Amino acid sequence: MRFTNEEDAITYIFRSMRRIGGQPRGPDDISRSIAPTVKLVALERLLDHPREYAIITGSKGKGSTAAILSKLLQHLGHKVGMISSPHMVDWRERIRINGRMIPEADFYRILSDLAPSIDEIDSNMTGMQYFSPQGIFLGIALRWWDEQGVEAAVCEVGRGGRFDDITVVPNKLSLFTPILLEHVQQLGPTLERIAWHKAGVIKPGGYAYSVPQAPSVLDVLQTEADSEGTEFAWIAPGDIGEYLETTPRGIKMRLGRYGECLLSLYGRYQVENATLAVQGAGNMHARLSGMAHQSPQYAAAIRAGLADVTWPGRLQKLAEHPAIYVDGATTTIAARLMLESLHGALTHPLVAIVGTPVDRDYPGVYRVFAETCDGLILTENTISPNVHFPASEDALAAARQYHADSQYAPTLAQALELARAQTGTTGTILIGAALPIVAEALQMWGLHYEII
Repeated sequence: MRFTNEEDAITYIFRSMRRIGGQPRGPDDISRSIAPTVKLVALERLLDHPREYAIITGSKGKGSTAAILSKLLQHLGHKVGMISSPHMVDWRERIRINGRMIPEADFYRILSDLAPSIDEIDSNMTGMQYFSPQGIFLGIALRWWDEQGVEAAVCEVGRGGRFDDITVVPNKLSLFTPILLEHVQQLGPTLERIAWHKAGVIKPGGYAYSVPQAPSVLDVLQTEADSEGTEFAWIAPGDIGEYLETTPRGIKMRLGRYGECLLSLYGRYQVENATLAVQGAGNMHARLSGMAHQSPQYAAAIRAGLADVTWPGRLQKLAEHPAIYVDGATTTIAARLMLESLHGALTHPLVAIVGTPVDRDYPGVYRVFAETCDGLILTENTISPNVHFPASEDALAAARQYHADSQYAPTLAQALELARAQTGTTGTILIGAALPIVAEALQMWGLHYEII
């Protein structure tokens, strides 16, 4: 089988998952298995090439941290692979080297080469078993990285960790962004259980670092690290970088030995992500050749990397008159941080288009936006069948507890039409939504990210 276009390639990648249809799959520890990806890696010898790997997991900030870490390693002189999900505009964005996404020709060629092994593995599956698309994307990435001589790879977990296909890679480094209640149907109803899923990315004899977490989460991570003989450290709140100001080019922050740095992202929450990424870069670089860690050149490379990060859809301004900002704010914390990061830039009438999945605290997110905004418009995505939203009547009932001017629009395009009618040209529209809706917004503006 030879692939020559995106439609055929993506249909094939999702073929096994679609075979089980919309049947409920239960918790990840029951319904997900990395065994097919393990078999593919073995059949195709996809881990024979030695390289440094980092896995990043958490409930928010995973992608941003991956993008920052990748850029830092690139500025330290390394050839860096990155795999992330979801994509914003093009499926190939999920696989990159030094910020450039995999070319179409390589994507189709490698998938075609792997297809016989994928078919062999898939043919032996029964019942609710399936070959995860994440595993196939990982297989393509590993082969391409081998071909291109990638020295270090940064891998973002899709959900959870312990049963995510990304954990197949032999990472020495595990990074943890904030862990919150999320995906409770798949990961479990308690913070401790969710942390247990995330902790599954820790490998024997490695290193793990975390941003500040709830004590119960830190206990779970420490227990896992101890059982694997892994060195674990959490970054104390006092060691997180200090936000200084927002500039036209991004955030100015102060970070330890690096002093005042420009981070070319706009959400104030990115300071925490950047702090974790700098820690991770130092750990990985120590096992790679290059400039001495204590040298002025190293510090200069870190500062240059922070100033050179692009990560689409994270507190990104899309338009003027009215001003339109988009961010993947699907938790109460993320919603507050979005508003806080834009403090001083918001004009009224201020309308929030909110698309919070049903497995998040959607009433809580509505409450946060309602405290500041003049109106709420609730919506959902039309491009990802795997992200589910509350029924419109449930969403409206929850939102109207906090703001009488709450409406529902079934699509982002309709939500924007309603919002513009309220804001005119002088107000502000906030799109705080799940990443598939963020992706829709970027596509509506015709944005493209061949290189980040």
